Amino acid sequence: METRTAKRKANQTHDPPLKKQRVVLGELTNLIVPQPKCVTKTPPATNKTLSVVTKIVDTDDKSCNNVLFSDIYSYLRKMEIERKRRPMVDYIERVQRGVTTNMRGILVDWLIEVAEEYKLLSDTLHLSVSYIDKFLSLKPVSKSRLQLLGVSSMLIASKYEEITPPHVEEFCLATDNTYNKAEVLSMETEILGCLNFELGNPTVKTFLRRFTGFACEDEEGPSLKLEFMCYYLAELSLLDYYCLKFLPSMVAASTVFLARFFIWPKQQTWTSPLCECTRYSAFELKECVLILHDLYMARRGGSFQAIRKKYRKHKFKCVANMPATPDLPLHLFEEK
Repeated sequence: METRTAKRKANQTHDPPLKKQRVVLGELTNLIVPQPKCVTKTPPATNKTLSVVTKIVDTDDKSCNNVLFSDIYSYLRKMEIERKRRPMVDYIERVQRGVTTNMRGILVDWLIEVAEEYKLLSDTLHLSVSYIDKFLSLKPVSKSRLQLLGVSSMLIASKYEEITPPHVEEFCLATDNTYNKAEVLSMETEILGCLNFELGNPTVKTFLRRFTGFACEDEEGPSLKLEFMCYYLAELSLLDYYCLKFLPSMVAASTVFLARFFIWPKQQTWTSPLCECTRYSAFELKECVLILHDLYMARRGGSFQAIRKKYRKHKFKCVANMPATPDLPLHLFEEK
């Protein structure tokens, strides 16, 4: 039997070749002649639009779509301040009865180990902690169910962020089968109800993706090391309950500020492009930077070791082992 390819070739040998005729350019009815760029007119922009566009274009010449980024960044900044997306900054004092700040830190430290074991994204970890804080802002949780809240939150975040999230049974195994599948799924339903199924919230990691690009733009040095240092400081902030009072964008900007000082201490820490990109001045970041510095020096959260062990590894450039000054110079926060 002849294959379809053989039949096609046989038919092609017997058919006479088609004659191609040249067509006059003017006879093409569907031809679209591109207009020169100088003729194209854009509608006049308002002063507000021009100020935003100018700010972004001046600070990021490498980007091919600065205006789009400005719109996206403005949208994320609006999202992060919405009341429904923010946890209460004092929920342990006002809502919880059996949960303390130290218990919350232990839970987050343990979740960092779980994320490492199952090779989950850093975004998943940040999202998990945000779900935990928002749930604890609405409902009191007993000490015996706090770990259940943690694994169920990470299960939801994994489904949202990961390509192949771990199965429910794997999260049960992470708790040494303290909770069964039915309990985890029941808590998952409860969390989703509290979140009103709104799962996509901007986290510190969301803003860091943009900020780290600006942080390395004008410097010659280990940009990858700076990126890992930013991620390390960002995850350290998850351990501290009192970091909840800062917006994710502010924490992200503060991690870049401190990481630049650690890696390039002789360079200007907070540049004009960074100030314009993040929309934070050095003075505005002072309180958050000082807390992050205390976390790095283990003056806060020193008992939580999972994250410190994680970033001592060679694959993270051993950023947790970098020496740092015990105090930050106050001139770093002065307005230029």
